[in-house]
Order: sequence, then structure tokens, then C-alpha cells
Amino acid sequence: MPPRTLASLAHALSAATDLDAAFVALAEGLAETDRDAHIALLRLDAKSGLLRERLLVAAGRIQREVLDTSIEQFPKRAGQTIAAGGIFADLADESAEFARMLSLPSIADGVYLGLLGLRVDGQLAAIVAVLEPKLAFGTRVSERFAPMAALFELAYLRFAERDARLEAVVTLEDVTQRVHGAYVTRLAALEAQLGEARTAALGSGDAAADALAREREAAKTSEEVRRSARRLAALEHQLTAAVGQLEQAHVELHRRSEALRQRTRTIYLIDRVLTLAGGQNDPRRLAEGLLSLVGDDMQALRCSLFLCVPDDAYTLYLAAGRGLAPHIVLGSRITIGQGVAGQVAATREPLLAVDSGDITGHKLLGDEYLTTGSFISFPLVLHEQLLGVVNLTNRAQHGLFVEEDVERVRLLGLVIALVAREAQLPERLMGVIRDR
Repeated sequence: MPPRTLASLAHALSAATDLDAAFVALAEGLAETDRDAHIALLRLDAKSGLLRERLLVAAGRIQREVLDTSIEQFPKRAGQTIAAGGIFADLADESAEFARMLSLPSIADGVYLGLLGLRVDGQLAAIVAVLEPKLAFGTRVSERFAPMAALFELAYLRFAERDARLEAVVTLEDVTQRVHGAYVTRLAALEAQLGEARTAALGSGDAAADALAREREAAKTSEEVRRSARRLAALEHQLTAAVGQLEQAHVELHRRSEALRQRTRTIYLIDRVLTLAGGQNDPRRLAEGLLSLVGDDMQALRCSLFLCVPDDAYTLYLAAGRGLAPHIVLGSRITIGQGVAGQVAATREPLLAVDSGDITGHKLLGDEYLTTGSFISFPLVLHEQLLGVVNLTNRAQHGLFVEEDVERVRLLGLVIALVAREAQLPERLMGVIRDR
């Protein structure tokens, strides 16, 4: 897939006004990848655990169909992969059977069905289904389509957060109006009763009976006032609670707006690096651009990119760096299994350190030791092939890296690995370094 397709999809998703427009843009991106493939969005009811709605795109418009399918009907391993999100679950030889169950379009000569879970606030909310023809040779469509699906997941989260924000505002407005209406109604009733009592007192001809009636009415009115004051206090308490809920909602909206701003910045940086990859022939500048993508997004003052040495499965070399010691030069090598980056390359699992003092016995770059701040070391893996390792530390303003940052680096690492492999960056850059 040409990099410009990802860039145009990122722009279309950021400009989409609703989920339907975003899904139409995603379907058009799949059509550019393979016109014989089909895509569907399956909406999940979290309370019942059932897939309730299926969305398809036909002639640029959304077609909806009611479903009543449990996710527990999928094979156990596929269901676990879907619930975890992040990658497509492959239904392999059972693809045709589950495609019919989900009412997906039929393809004559055999199919593969891939399902990708979309998570909101840690819970599965929807599933993206990609149905592709079974081919004897070539890369699977779902593998080439994975970066597009990752961009759509960011857009899906944006619309989910917007819907939650609108629902909170409507609920709080309804509570406030009901409390105020009850208060106004009760106050009007008390005023009417007081007026009737005064009229009855003035209309009595007998002085003793009039005095007794006034006394009784006064006592009754006093009791009503006391009860009304008690009810008013309760209403004021409810109103105070509603205001507190509104303040909490504003805090939550601010948090989600900040998260959305970070995701928007991530999309912008991905667009920038894809544009650079499409027009840059210098492997050194491309490597620096890839490192800047993740370094700028994570505000890391010190970062480095290691790539695998061609024809050597046990060695990494320094492809780009920022904020490193002067004696550390491009082309410096480390052995897989040694040091932090070497261990991450060996295990292919990311490493997050909140306090680097816990692991000061390891080396991150050559003979440099970590002394302050936390860090993230993340493996670059594409289709189970190790391409390198990216290291981030010394976050701006003495900030600390947390688990949410690792998930953001996971998406950026996928883009870096994809661009590096498509551009044959490890081989080309190593040739440039050797010629210096």
C-alpha cells in the first residue's frame, strides 16, 4: 500500500463528522487495497454480550442489518484475540461458516475472515470484520489493512467519547429541570393554600369562630411551611449533588479532550512521517524522521533507534539518535540479549521502567548508563520479524512514562516497522554507514 493512502485516510478520518462517514472512508481505503474484499462493522451490546447490528458500505452509503449473535460462538482462541484488540483474529478454515452467520457478502472461490476488536474504556465495543478471497500467493489483505484499521480505531474512540459527553450533559440538564420544576410547583401550591386560609378567615362572621379558625389555619400553615422547608432542603441537597456530578463530568470531559488531543497529534505525526517516507530517498533522514515520530509524540529528550544488521541475526546497530553522548556514533553495535535494548530484542516484549534506578546494572547505549527518569524500550516487530528496537527516556519536564504510553508507542512502532520494511531501511542505511 502506498504511504499516501494511509495519509489520505488519516485526513478523512480526522475530518469525518460522524461514525458513518468515518466507516465509509475506511471502506474506501480497503477498496484501494483489494476491490474483491468486503468490510463490516459489528456493533456490540456490552450488557448482553451480543452483536446487535451489522454495518456494510454499498455505493458510498451505510446499510444496517439487525444481528442477534453472541461473541461466545467464535472459537475460544479467536474470541480471546478479538477481546484483547490490536490485531486481527484469523478464523482460517471456519471463515466461510462464520461469514454466513454474520450475514456478510459471499465470495465464490473460498474466503478468509479476519476480526479486529475495538475497545472503549477497556471494554470491547465493536468488531471490524474483513472478508477477503483466498489466494494461493501474496500477502493477506488483513495484514496490509492493519494500519488503516488502527487509524479507524482512533476515530471510533473519538466518536464514542463525544457520545458519552453528550449523554452526560443531557442527563444533568434533565435532573436540574426536574428539581426546579418540583420546587416551583410546590411553592405555588403553598401560596394558594395560604390565600385560601386568609379568605376563609376574613369571611367568617362570628368573632370567636373566626379567631379559632384563624388559629387552626395558622397552625396548619405553620406545619405546611415546616414541611415545605424540609422538602426544600431535600431539593437543595439534590441540586447540590447534581452540581457535583456536573463538575465531575466536566473533569472527565477535560481528561477525554486531552486524550483526544494526544491522539490527534499522533495522527498528525504519522501523516508527517508517511509524507517524508514517500518523498525521501536519503535513508539517514528517513531514520531520523521515524525516530522523531515517536520521540516528539512522547516528548522524549533522549531517544535512539536500533535496526537489525542485515545477514546477522544476533546484532543491532544504531540507526538514529537524539540527546546521546558525543562519543556514541551511528553504526554502533550491540548484541541481542545484552543490555536493555538487547534483552527487549531477544524477548520481543516492551519494557517500561518508572524508576530507572531499579535497573542501573544494564546498559542502554554502548557504555552509557541510565541515571534519572523513567524509560520505554520497545521492539519493532512486523509479521513476527524483528526489525529493531526504539528507546525513549528523559521525558520533558521530568515526566514519567506509564502503561498508557506503552500502548501509544505500540501504534507508532507499527508505523515505524511498516515504513522501515517497505523502504528496506536496515539494508540501505547500513550501506551508507559502511561507505562513510
